[in-house]
Amino acid sequence: MPVASTATTIPRMTTIKTVAVTGATGFVGRAIVAELLAQGYHVRALVRSRVKAREVLPRPAPNSATLTLVEGDIHDDRSPAELVAGAEACIHLIGIIREERGGVTFHRMHVASTRLITEACKAAGVNRYLQMSALGVRDDADCAYRTSKWEAEQIVRRSGLDWTIFRPGMIHGKDSSFLTMAAEWCKGEAPPFFFLPYFRGGKEDTSVPLGGVNYRDPVIQPVAVEDVAAAFVRSLARPQTIGETYNLVGTERLTWPELLVELRNNIPGSNGNLQPWGLPADLMALKALGASYVGLGGLLPFDHGMAVMGGQDNTAETKKVEAHLELKAKPFRQSFRAYADAL
Repeated sequence: MPVASTATTIPRMTTIKTVAVTGATGFVGRAIVAELLAQGYHVRALVRSRVKAREVLPRPAPNSATLTLVEGDIHDDRSPAELVAGAEACIHLIGIIREERGGVTFHRMHVASTRLITEACKAAGVNRYLQMSALGVRDDADCAYRTSKWEAEQIVRRSGLDWTIFRPGMIHGKDSSFLTMAAEWCKGEAPPFFFLPYFRGGKEDTSVPLGGVNYRDPVIQPVAVEDVAAAFVRSLARPQTIGETYNLVGTERLTWPELLVELRNNIPGSNGNLQPWGLPADLMALKALGASYVGLGGLLPFDHGMAVMGGQDNTAETKKVEAHLELKAKPFRQSFRAYADAL
């Protein structure tokens, strides 16, 4: 069966030699920069600190691709234009999972940053543009994380650029902040110490008057960061990906308890007696919302949106990615066990 496409024609593409990357030192950014360099692209990377960048970003092989660091901030007056100067494509990766004090908001980091970088691309004649979004975004989403990602997507769609949007699910790898935290749970080095926590999704029982809430374990398809990087980089050379949106997920579906047991059983030093324990997502979301109202939201290890999304399935079909990018993502267990000893 042919894969449906939103693009009516396949545009001709300019040869891409140099790619500008925002969010280059982040977990996903490092993997994408490494893949770009491995495929021979020259990279211009926007970084907050040259010192950190030199520590975490790969060094190009001699006499091959080059890595140029542009030190600055996406919100200052010069960095977006300086970053895209001389590039033929731009990959925008800046994003946060929760808001922080000091103006680190979803709107600023997702919406405003996207507007700034797309405007810089248009001014410099950089037409090829790739956007990092997230699985499950929509205009009527149930948390600010997703609505801000959706608003950013609309800026991209209206930009007039040759865009491609990627919507990954949960991305895993040895430098993942979630897996680092989960490894501490498994080893009993961080709260809650006595169990492995996850969120359970609730659905009201409408079959009877005043029915209760039935809870279930959400299903996820974790995708390896290397597969995410491969998808981004492959799309640069494939004109059929212009005007398309791709869900990026792994090929293995697991419930949250299955995932946590897999981590516990394979991370060295784990306490084998710890068991997964589901927390009601709706009640935890209300708790986080209440804490934020009184200025104590930062004391919780999650916010309202994280609880809401954690209680929902995080799955998608993979046929479109496989057809357009010739990429079949690795199963979680296979890819995770390759780096479990490093956690």
